[in-house]
Amino acid sequence: MSLHARRARRLPWGTVVWLTVVWVFLWGDLTFANVLAGVVLALLVTLGLRMTPVDFHGRVRPWGVVRLFGRFAWDLVRASFEVAFIALRPRYTPRGAVIGVQLRSHSDLYLTMVAELCSLVPGSLVVEAHRLTGRLYLHVLDVEAAGGIEAARQAVLDQEERVLRAFGSDAELRAAGLLTSPTGVRS
Repeated sequence: MSLHARRARRLPWGTVVWLTVVWVFLWGDLTFANVLAGVVLALLVTLGLRMTPVDFHGRVRPWGVVRLFGRFAWDLVRASFEVAFIALRPRYTPRGAVIGVQLRSHSDLYLTMVAELCSLVPGSLVVEAHRLTGRLYLHVLDVEAAGGIEAARQAVLDQEERVLRAFGSDAELRAAGLLTSPTGVRS
């Protein structure tokens, strides 16, 4: 097999198509020139900016995904109202804090997912993530509204649990202490 044929087979065509679609949506105009420019840029990005592949050893659990995104939507709405209330309260100064949370999983993929989901909820922002230790540092806008530092820390751990229950393998759940044995005891 020629070098060209091996490269063509390894080219992530799904990513090229996705990036092209995003490009066309960003321009808001479906023209031949836009599609062509999107394809060229997508090829430049996928061929020029090679990333290390992320290992995924888990499995997609539909009920876990529904719970994850349902709770995320609820958190998003609730936190939006809380932040709006803080912004509209005269003379109220929220007491913010930076908290450290040690995650149970040491997977880069799950660390990233938890960090992104936490950052997308208004009122919290991941300021640092240590991939080697699996530790996240988050800024919480108002510790009192979050129920205190321990409640804010527990909210991140709950988010991680939902991510793991949506995408983790049995071995990953067991390693995180989230898989119950047949006797009903967490392992």
